[in-house]
Amino acid sequence: MTGGDEQFLDGQLLIAMPGMGDPRFERAVVFMCAHSPEGAMGLIINKPAPELRFHTLLEQLKIPSMVDLDETPVHFGGPVEHGRGFVLHSSDYAVEGGSLRVNPSFAMTATLDILQDMARGAGPHRALLALGYSGWGPGQLESEIQENGWLITSAEPDLVFAGRDDCKWEAALRTLSIDPRLLSVSGGRA
Repeated sequence: MTGGDEQFLDGQLLIAMPGMGDPRFERAVVFMCAHSPEGAMGLIINKPAPELRFHTLLEQLKIPSMVDLDETPVHFGGPVEHGRGFVLHSSDYAVEGGSLRVNPSFAMTATLDILQDMARGAGPHRALLALGYSGWGPGQLESEIQENGWLITSAEPDLVFAGRDDCKWEAALRTLSIDPRLLSVSGGRA
């Protein structure tokens, strides 16, 4: 993907192929927040951080919660800056100068404002909290795609925000009419 055939993946999902080789991305579904010739940034949307809940994170940050957030999981967003929080959310919410509008359906905010608003019940309609992110340098993601490391599909809000995390990989593959049981660990080239 060089020259005039640039394909930017903002707002798309990357689906990890079997045999990728990096256990952190095994069966991962990554929402792409930004992609340009300078690199790419995304959040894994189907790997909850073990034993960490949103209300626990709010307590650690000393943010009082006025709503029940017990069922809000915190996700492992990727191996880069795993101590930094990101909220992928519906586009009905924005922090001026702090939110990245990815497309008409999705935005991403990485400021404490959104956590405070969510704790008050004034946050976005739909949200997914992630610690860390997935990042690629210039040309790195394009190379991984060419080497059959990732499939690409459209990001639908119901797939991203609803449903069980352990089913999102299969659901993403089914948007491409691919039966997960038929995927091979080794890819081919025509």
